[in-house]
Amino acid sequence: MNLIISGTNRKHANSLKVAKFYQKELAERGEEFQILSMEELPSNLMETDLFGKRSEEFAAIQQQVFDADKFVFIIPEYNGSYPGVLKLFIDACAFPSSFYHKKAVLVGVSSGKYGNIRGVDHFTGVCNYLRMHVLPLKIHIPHIQSELDEQLNFHDPLTLKFINEQLDEIVKY
Repeated sequence: MNLIISGTNRKHANSLKVAKFYQKELAERGEEFQILSMEELPSNLMETDLFGKRSEEFAAIQQQVFDADKFVFIIPEYNGSYPGVLKLFIDACAFPSSFYHKKAVLVGVSSGKYGNIRGVDHFTGVCNYLRMHVLPLKIHIPHIQSELDEQLNFHDPLTLKFINEQLDEIVKY
């Protein structure tokens, strides 16, 4: 089992739309990925699941993480980096067994023109600390609000070229 992590708890976020696109495209390539949106996290996660505590609500999410071999992180830009809720999620997961020597694929998205380059770089450091193996091909999607059509498909040929290259590498990874 593998997971696509939609890295924000913001409702109706473009990150979740990108996650669904990746899930669909990976399924067409024979890869099964489930989506875990940060919207699904318990609202009281900070009180219930840090520092060795484990709630029943988060236990099911933790099991998904334990069972996953590959992770695709869709990382929106928040204040020049990645969302705090994504860091909270990582901190709530059991260390080091949750991510140790598992594979990570990183996709940055932003409404600005750089596609969250800085946030993906920051998150790469976290993945390295967790001893995850990060796919070298990281995708940065700027102006995400204009990249997806109404059917949640990417329409820009250059964006699709790089996404398809990354998707093919995920399958081989």
